[in-house]
Amino acid sequence: MAAVVSYTDRLILNLLVDPIRADLGISDTQVSLLQGAAFAVLYACAGLPLGRIADRWPRRNVIVAGVLIWSLATVACGLATDFPTLFIARIWVGIGEAALAPAAVSMIADLFPPSRRGFAIGVFLTGMVVGGGAAISIGGALLSLIEGGAVQAWPIVGAMAPWRSVMVLVGLAGIPVAIAVMTLYEPQRTKTESAALSMLDSMRRLARDARVLAPIYGAAALISIGDYGFLGWAPSLLSRRYGWTPMETGAAIGVLLMATGAAGALIGGAFADRLQKSHGVTGRLRLALFAALAALASVPLLLLDSSSAAVAATALWSLASTAAGAIAITALQDLVPNELRGLGTSLVAFGNTIVGLGLGPTLVALATERVYGDPRALHVAIATAVIPAAILACLMLRSARRSLLRTA
Repeated sequence: MAAVVSYTDRLILNLLVDPIRADLGISDTQVSLLQGAAFAVLYACAGLPLGRIADRWPRRNVIVAGVLIWSLATVACGLATDFPTLFIARIWVGIGEAALAPAAVSMIADLFPPSRRGFAIGVFLTGMVVGGGAAISIGGALLSLIEGGAVQAWPIVGAMAPWRSVMVLVGLAGIPVAIAVMTLYEPQRTKTESAALSMLDSMRRLARDARVLAPIYGAAALISIGDYGFLGWAPSLLSRRYGWTPMETGAAIGVLLMATGAAGALIGGAFADRLQKSHGVTGRLRLALFAALAALASVPLLLLDSSSAAVAATALWSLASTAAGAIAITALQDLVPNELRGLGTSLVAFGNTIVGLGLGPTLVALATERVYGDPRALHVAIATAVIPAAILACLMLRSARRSLLRTA
């Protein structure tokens, strides 16, 4: 549930782009900064020390603190009065959410053996993709209800624009989740002398295997350009180019992202476990490469310029990219020492955030405004940003697998 709420709070902004632009009078580029840089910079910077904290402190407590911070920050987003205050609130959403993945993945790795780890991590990532879909489907339904008068006014603050009420409701949903996380069992972690390493020494320890690890981190970051650039702008694409309402977008895209994302994470994790038994980590990486190629193949469908093709491309990208991400993260748990898994996972989040969230939405926005000069040209703008990134991701996964085969 923490993963579901995390991604709902992170991505709810994508559904509310046009109402926020109209209310605050901001541009697409400013919106992309709210989607990307505002969240990404502090999420990435906080993730590294929080990953190290997760390697030393009770991981359950780290998650609880993170949930409370990002939930209250999402409420603050709904209360923001202008672009700077909304930007600051998004920064705090990023700081809170940076605590989740390092602590959660480290706990999962201690709870499950390598032969079952891929599927277990797939289940966790399913929560994230369900949250992304929920941000669109539930957010769209809430927005329609509130626009219809379901919420007239709030205590103290009074009447608010519908998009603000959606933000407040979504943020408040995290409070009971934080209470539930407090009841989780903290698994025993393996004790090693490396647990006492400093941050610098820990990074040096990971750098020993840079020829294998660095391309995996790089591939995950490049794939996330599509996750945030493609999927982040998909609701606006359907609205601007094909005239879909938020309710229609939520009903179709939200449910579709939940179904395909969950299928990608679970199926990818399960098949990766099967290949791990017969081919080790190289088998996982081969499957990750196949999934990344499938994601790349989905993007040209956007150029067919129809709503059906756009929905199909969104579904295929979600299915394949989620599978690739789940497999890559599982492979890293096999390659990174137990006592450094929190830090290792935070490095994935660092790359995904700086490259994917920091660049993905902004590259699409810049292509729309500066290259094509048409807000309705989102389909070609998305393809322009995502296709080169996906090609590079495939090349990096191929490089990582070859390096691992040479060292075997």
